[in-house]
Amino acid sequence: MMQTEIRTHSNQDFFKTIIPIITSVFSVYLTIGMTAGMLPGYIETNLKFNSIIVGVVIGAQALATLVTRAYAGKLTDTKGAQYSSRLGGILGIITAVLYVTAAFLYSIPVWALIILIAARILHGIAESLLVTGSLTWGIGLTGVAKSGKVMTWNGIAMYAGIAIGAPLGLALSKTINFETAFGAISILSIVSLLVTSKLPALPVDLTHVRHPFHKVVGKIAPQGLGLAFSSIGFACISSFIVLMYTQKQWGDASLAFMLFGGFYILVRLLFSSFPDKHGAYKVALVSLFIELIGQLLIGFSVSKTMALIGCSLTGAGFSLIFPSLGVLAIQKVSPQMRGTALGAYGAFFDLSLGIAAPVAGLIANWFDYQAVYLFGSISVVIAVLVLWSGRKNTDKSTA
Repeated sequence: MMQTEIRTHSNQDFFKTIIPIITSVFSVYLTIGMTAGMLPGYIETNLKFNSIIVGVVIGAQALATLVTRAYAGKLTDTKGAQYSSRLGGILGIITAVLYVTAAFLYSIPVWALIILIAARILHGIAESLLVTGSLTWGIGLTGVAKSGKVMTWNGIAMYAGIAIGAPLGLALSKTINFETAFGAISILSIVSLLVTSKLPALPVDLTHVRHPFHKVVGKIAPQGLGLAFSSIGFACISSFIVLMYTQKQWGDASLAFMLFGGFYILVRLLFSSFPDKHGAYKVALVSLFIELIGQLLIGFSVSKTMALIGCSLTGAGFSLIFPSLGVLAIQKVSPQMRGTALGAYGAFFDLSLGIAAPVAGLIANWFDYQAVYLFGSISVVIAVLVLWSGRKNTDKSTA
């Protein structure tokens, strides 16, 4: 047994260990879902800014997560997964205070916008620390042989949080007020800290020779780029589906979020073993084609029903891409570098969200909100080409 792993021996032990971790992750992504549901409408309706500003504010969180992935990975490997995870929870509480402050300052739009951007940046840092720490913590406690299972359940927690958080945030902001809705984020951040308080810390091996972050990025680049381009479809839904519904006068977009998250979770529950049984590369390609169909349906939708089917297929297609490519990524590094590898892998996801939201905002400003999903479709095609090219190069080097 490696020094940085504590293995569990049964499904009962696995879930006893992993439930506190996925609860913590769920709590954090519930806050991310809530802000995704509330912020676009709040910025356009209350603060009177355009879709480009919406994209900048939404993208600020992903960019902050991106630039702190290397730090989060290093901190997790050197200070421990428990330390990183708990620091992320504390920063989440501070983030909630900033959101509430911005809500109270809606009558001074410029100041409210500045504070919102600061909150998004801090929210991104908190996400980076907590998720990198939680994934490393879960894999270390259950053993690398169950890393795919850990990623699958963490992914379920992430997107369940987003799927439930978006309509919850919309409901709270409409039935009560934005101040209360943003204040709920602090409670969820406290929950994320408390639920993991009894889990054992992982031992840290400081004698291991650690590779620089850029070398780890190079090792996992094919998987990371495939993840990055495939994530743009998700970014388009999380950032602009509410505004597209408003533009089309289709009513509340809550069902779109719920169907995306619901099908994402359903596919993970039913087909989580497929990457191991049928090969991660094949599963990723099939998933991308399903996501492509979903994005095209939204982009060319002539009815609310057609858009909902597109959101459902996007969620189903995107579901198994992260664990399929993630397992391949962490197999390329030693256990002592696992936090750094997960940080590097997650950085590709953050990069795509950070770039996609502002670019999609520009596209929406030039054309309309449906054009955003044609951008998502093109990105999925690029992801297919990247994976195909990476596989081709691997086959040549192996030969």
